[in-house]
Formats: sequence, structure tokens, C-alpha cells
Amino acid sequence: MANHKMIIRYDGTNYSGWQKQGNTTNTIQGKIEFHIGDLLGEAVEVHGSGRTDAGVHAKFQVANFFTNKLIERDSFLLALNERLPKDISITKLETATERFHARLNATSKTYVYYIDNAKIADPFRRKYSLHIGTPLNIDAMQSAAALLVGEHDFKSFCGNKHMKKSTVRTIHSINISKDESDLISIEYKGNGFLYNMARILTGTLINVGIKKIPVSDITKILEGKNRKLAGPTAFPHGLFLENVEYTKVSTF
Repeated sequence: MANHKMIIRYDGTNYSGWQKQGNTTNTIQGKIEFHIGDLLGEAVEVHGSGRTDAGVHAKFQVANFFTNKLIERDSFLLALNERLPKDISITKLETATERFHARLNATSKTYVYYIDNAKIADPFRRKYSLHIGTPLNIDAMQSAAALLVGEHDFKSFCGNKHMKKSTVRTIHSINISKDESDLISIEYKGNGFLYNMARILTGTLINVGIKKIPVSDITKILEGKNRKLAGPTAFPHGLFLENVEYTKVSTF
């Protein structure tokens, strides 16, 4: 049985997130599994590097699947992309080692949230960035972000009220930049992210940027371990899964 690794890009606008759900077939994982299975003539299970929420996009999602069938990678990749909806693309397909698992072997993930901070919203950004017409204080946001870097209990930034597993995660870096067109990007790199974590971090940093939350409150929010202390959950359409990294070689 061969293990195959995929790199996937998708526009999550019209989907109920990455993960398969019992009450809908409208998920990224579900669509990919269906069309791979249809091509191979056998059921397959696609393992993603992580879940993305409904409406969240990915420039670099990683997944793997096992099959008993022989695959000619180039022709299979073309056939699969022809069948998939136009807002989902498999950009790379390669044979992986037998023990490779897209989620279990991932060592870090990078998410980027985009904010259109121009006074007048750019209509060409509306699907992929959050418009905030009020100027954001980038310096204050960067100071707040610095307090979030490192290993912390991020329970205050978790959208799952019934989380039973550890909410301790490590954020390696948070980089905030603003270009000449007033597009702000907030890049989060960490060893893992809780449910809604990147979006709650973003909502909190935005509140810092509009002076609704003082920088000094960030430590209190972390220590409080209470979701009500953090800012709102930012809308999903501005968030992208940008990269997933692995330390060990995963392909032959």
C-alpha cells in the first residue's frame, strides 16, 4: 500500500471548512476524498495537516492518503484537478514514506491574516481581507504581539469551551506589516493552533490597534485563561493557511 502526499490550495469561501462533517458534503476534505475515490475506484481517507474553519483559505495545505492502486502521478494529478471544483487545486502529488502523516508529523504552521486598512475599502480585496477603515496603531499591535510569542496557555484564545486537551501552545513569531496600499498582514508561526486561535488573536490585536484593549492587558488575558477576556473572533475570510513545515524528509 502506497502513501501519497499532496500540496493543496483552496478558496474556502463557499465551504464548511476543511474537515468532513456528517451533516454536509460541502467540505474541502470531503470533495477531495470523493474525487480521489472516484478515480481510483476505492474509498480513501485523506489526512490533512490541520483543520481550517468555514470560510478560511489555504495557500499550502498538506495532506496524505493511502491506496493499493498504482498511480502515475502526473496523469493522476491532472485528472484529479479536472474533476475538482475550480476553487480547489492539488498543486503537487508525490510518494511519501509509509510512516508520513500530514498532521502528526507537522512541526510548525504559518497562518496569515489580511486587513484592508484603507479608508475606502478595495472591492478586489473584499473576499480575502477584513476591511477596517479606522487607522490601526501598528506599533501598539506589535508590542502586544511580542507578549504572545513563546510557550503559553492559550485557553483565553480558544473557541472551544469544552476543550479537554492541553491548551498550551508555542508561538514562534508574530510579524505585522503594512504596505503602501494600507494592506496589513499579521503572520503567525507556531507549533500548533487551537480552534479559532488565529482569528481570536487577530480580533484581540485589532482591539489593541483601535485602543480598545491596552497592550498591558495581554498578559492579564493570557493568565486569566478565560475566553471572555480576549477580543472577538475575526471573520474567517481574511485568514490563510500559508505554510506547514516538517523536520524529517517525508518523500522518497
